[in-house]
Amino acid sequence: MKAMVLEITNTPLVLKLVPVPVPLPEQVLIKVIACGLCRTDLHIVDEDLKHPKLPLIPGHEIIGIIVRIGERVKNVQNGDYVGVSWLGYTCGKCKYCLRGNENLCSNAEFTGYTIDGGYAEYTLANEQYCFKLTEKYGNSSAAPLLCAGLIGFRSYNMINKKAVNIGIYGFGAAAHIIIQIANYLGKHIFVFTKPGDINAQQFAANLGAFWTGDSSQSPPEKLDAAIIFAPEGSLIPKALKDTDKAGMVICGGIYMTDIPSFTYDILWEERSIHSVANLTRKDGDDFFKILTKISLTTRIISYKLSDANQALNDLRNGNIQGAAVLSIH
Repeated sequence: MKAMVLEITNTPLVLKLVPVPVPLPEQVLIKVIACGLCRTDLHIVDEDLKHPKLPLIPGHEIIGIIVRIGERVKNVQNGDYVGVSWLGYTCGKCKYCLRGNENLCSNAEFTGYTIDGGYAEYTLANEQYCFKLTEKYGNSSAAPLLCAGLIGFRSYNMINKKAVNIGIYGFGAAAHIIIQIANYLGKHIFVFTKPGDINAQQFAANLGAFWTGDSSQSPPEKLDAAIIFAPEGSLIPKALKDTDKAGMVICGGIYMTDIPSFTYDILWEERSIHSVANLTRKDGDDFFKILTKISLTTRIISYKLSDANQALNDLRNGNIQGAAVLSIH
């Protein structure tokens, strides 16, 4: 099969012919239809995230169809459409798993980081970490849901349910999905982009943003909560200043640049900062359940598998509105 392989960090991926993998008893072989590109992939390639499996096939926003199953697989079968996301394995035995925090599992494995992912024509996944999907999702447009959608949904769910004015800092793949859910739930979304990024602001406005501006501006009203998707540590004190008493600042990324020092007064009055780490399978079940009630669309830019490096560069340089996706089959 063809695969884009990371052989050494901080170097381009290499298009290679590699053997089609054979599933273990609890695994399934998936013919990849599409795989989304995530900013986490950039952090792996650029070595912001340390110690990936090398060589590595990246990619953890996978849509595909099962073509072979292991002998102990029970819940899916050949021909099923499935989605595969970042969380690829948990032990079920550590203290985090036992208290319902499998996203923090001490022995977790991650798709496209410690497990080969979806920048390939075929990939393996443990059946317990596949989301069974309807044929409706068997296309490139669904790929961003498997990480951008899921991590945005988990970030959003950490906010107090009574919050109305919600800020989003960084308007990319995750933000353009969660704004549609927030609008459905009657929230007012205030979008902050890089200074001068008028295109992203217009994109947000078209998706129903209550207000758009850039990260140097203050919103016209105080925020009840904020979600930071951009990997910029300097946005944390900015978001704290923008939030009202008891406001929550949620950091939705896996990596962020250093956070500058700030005075205690902008944290006082019971404001809080909360990070999001990975996701749980329940997040996925709840997410796809709410999608049955919402007419949600994704904006994607499709690339061929062999153009993965170009797609990563476009993502790195901020040239993507919406989500980049490798369309493979």
